[in-house]
Amino acid sequence: MVSLSPTVDYPRASIGGGGRGPREPYFGGGGGGGGRGDDGPDYGEKLRRYKFGVSLGLVGVFLLFLSFTVVFLIRLKMGAWDVHTQSHYRDWKPVAIPFQLLAINTLALLASSFTLERAKRQALQFAAVAGASAIPGVKTHDERGFPWLGATVALGFAFLGGQVLAWRQLMQRGFHLSGNSGSSFVYVLTGMHAVHLAVGMVALLYAAVVIRWRQRALERRRLTLEVTSLYWHSMGLLWVYIFGLLFLL
Repeated sequence: MVSLSPTVDYPRASIGGGGRGPREPYFGGGGGGGGRGDDGPDYGEKLRRYKFGVSLGLVGVFLLFLSFTVVFLIRLKMGAWDVHTQSHYRDWKPVAIPFQLLAINTLALLASSFTLERAKRQALQFAAVAGASAIPGVKTHDERGFPWLGATVALGFAFLGGQVLAWRQLMQRGFHLSGNSGSSFVYVLTGMHAVHLAVGMVALLYAAVVIRWRQRALERRRLTLEVTSLYWHSMGLLWVYIFGLLFLL
């Protein structure tokens, strides 16, 4: 006598899948990585690659200002060369630098580094709860809080505005770009730093747009903040060096 037993369908193992289960959901749009979001497993590799590229550029910037310093010191000690007498003569005139205003600008720039670090920590907290917010029935706080990145942008503009005021005070005191060697070097050092800091301002504004654009992946936003902060902190250290050089010499 033939007995019938119920047929049980067992799940088939996927060929070449290595026994993997279903993929965990990710958040964010695709970035051309084969359908994988910006917060995929290659986030750390992207961060290292971008930081390496920015670091190479920063090395060139620091070498540029180092060459300015060497020329500055040589010009200060040796003076100018007179082709008629075939000798050096000292034409360096002291510059009445507005140290009080420059000190305020320095504090603003250092404060911007602090607020930028707070913005990075805030972005990290938002990324930590992003996965839980996708679970039905789980309520997390929305991305509201103190606008640390906005404060960083405001402090950056305040520093650049303060530098413009410092240049105006120099001109009112009779020191111009082509006046003498001392004032020329002051304008070159502070002006070149302002140009490089303006590049950092553009990066900060882009980071602010990425942060406020909700469709962007959280990891891309974190990546933008990490790379921007590396450049911005370096510009802060560079200014401290320039300010100390002007104060000592």
